[in-house]
Amino acid sequence: MFCKSLGRSGLLAYKQDVPTGLKCVTATCVNAGVARQHNSSTVMGSTSKLKTMDDLRGPSFLTSLYWFFGKGYFPITHQLQIEHSKIYGPLWKSKYGPLVVVNVARADLIEQVLRQEGRYPIRANMLHWRGYRELRNQAHGPLTGLGAEWQHIRSILNPRMLKPKHVSGYTNAINGVVKDFIEKVAWLRATKGNGVMVPDVAGELYKFAFEGICSVVFETRLGCLDEVIPKDTERFIFSVGEMFRLSPIIELFPKFLWPYMPFWKHFVNVWDHLFQVAEDLVTKKIAEIEEKGKKDLPVDGEYLTHLLISEQMSPTEVLGSITELLLAGVDTTSNTISWALYLLAQDPEAQQKLYDEVISVCPGDKMTSSEDIVKMPFLKAVIRETLRLYPVVPGNARIIAEKEVVVGGYLLPKNTLFHLCHYAVSYDENIFPEPHTFSPQRWLRKDKQLNQHPFGSVPFGFGIRACLGRRVAELEMYLVLSQLIKHYEVRPDPTGKTVKPITRTLMAPATSVDLQFIDRKKTPAIAAA
Repeated sequence: MFCKSLGRSGLLAYKQDVPTGLKCVTATCVNAGVARQHNSSTVMGSTSKLKTMDDLRGPSFLTSLYWFFGKGYFPITHQLQIEHSKIYGPLWKSKYGPLVVVNVARADLIEQVLRQEGRYPIRANMLHWRGYRELRNQAHGPLTGLGAEWQHIRSILNPRMLKPKHVSGYTNAINGVVKDFIEKVAWLRATKGNGVMVPDVAGELYKFAFEGICSVVFETRLGCLDEVIPKDTERFIFSVGEMFRLSPIIELFPKFLWPYMPFWKHFVNVWDHLFQVAEDLVTKKIAEIEEKGKKDLPVDGEYLTHLLISEQMSPTEVLGSITELLLAGVDTTSNTISWALYLLAQDPEAQQKLYDEVISVCPGDKMTSSEDIVKMPFLKAVIRETLRLYPVVPGNARIIAEKEVVVGGYLLPKNTLFHLCHYAVSYDENIFPEPHTFSPQRWLRKDKQLNQHPFGSVPFGFGIRACLGRRVAELEMYLVLSQLIKHYEVRPDPTGKTVKPITRTLMAPATSVDLQFIDRKKTPAIAAA
């Protein structure tokens, strides 16, 4: 679920970093492959009519540097997608030293790339994460794994993360965290917001999301929502933020320079802490399982326990995967709900419509269940529209190593690095009329536009490398947003402050999201018939 690498080292270092299972593919003579391809048919017709990489327009390395640092687009690279697509069209190349990136900023072209990605889709922007794991001899997980190794990991992790019957089983655990968060909002208002304001909503939701994913993955609570947060938990949260902050900086430099740079040492230190906390929790769970085994007691547990007792993965492999699952789940939930509340606060009509829907399905003190969510189409539409306007992953990267591909009439060689410009496509007025307007109803079936392209907004990716934690993240978002709107009317910051997005590996609010939370009058519970 992470954005592209703009680093000079991305593709070059990747070629040195390909696992054994893929080396035989990438070592094939490209010239021979081109000759063979020219004698065969392609998805776009005869290759003799196709253009090549040389025909693609785009900015030079110096021009890109000017856009990043001269014009100030480095922290808002998502906006640069739109600006460059206006200049060069929906398909263009960018040069970063010896690295060439093909940018794709139209829904049908993104579809062409993703439908040709092959058996082992490759993300190109995880080299620095993989570098840490190799330095510390840690196992790769679902985000950093490649080739057959990645496929093996996903085959084990997928069932209990993606199958609805398993995901719905996490509802009670997450709802326990939701209840605590509702109480935390009341406490924050009373202690920090003069009775109505909650400062830094995104920061508080980050703690909620972290507590929620830990309750699912580690089957335990870490105290993120306590009035006084445990120091280890606070440091873990800080380390996650530092890791995301440092990632785009490290990507700007070739791998051989990393050991000589001070921020690489800091990057390694924060990863050390992340793995240490995860290792402590895994070790604790192993001890619990062994203790129950000695006493002939049943061993219960939805996720971590299942992974450990199934013995499909070694403890080291479990640790690598669990740590990455935590990282993938936190930002999606926290940032999306922050933006959703921010948008609803500015649109009282949409907020009232959502409130009416929630109380009609969950009256009184009833907590939202997975079955209830099916009956709340507007709730789902609010989340979808929020993810369109503020995609957590504004741009994704793909390398197709198995074959040449044809995209938009261009024949592109193996190992081409594609940057999929999801943010730009989300604001394409040909797909989404009035793209800058918050309009959840555009996602409702009766109002859905006929020209809405299925790849116009794909916040969780597509295909076999789509987001592993999608269903859990969606469940968290539906449960917490429905209950927040049920308990509170959300109003904007009275100062009128506008919050804009920033890209720091993922898209996040550039400044604090401060909102008013006004108590709603309790609705009476409907008596059972």
